[in-house]
Amino acid sequence: MPKMKTNRGAAKRFKTTASGRIKRKQSHTSHILTKKSPKRKRQLRPTLVLVTADERSVRRMLVI
Repeated sequence: MPKMKTNRGAAKRFKTTASGRIKRKQSHTSHILTKKSPKRKRQLRPTLVLVTADERSVRRMLVI
């Protein structure tokens, strides 16, 4: 049976932490930033840990 391939789009978007959780960046931060308030942009800055409901599908894409 051939090797499983990593989904390259997912590999660029998700990273794993040392404890095995998956980190993700928040959306709405790449363009059309002029209409967004500084507070909103600041609050979108930090990375978040992925919700456990989505973790299984992301792990399959990343072949962890």
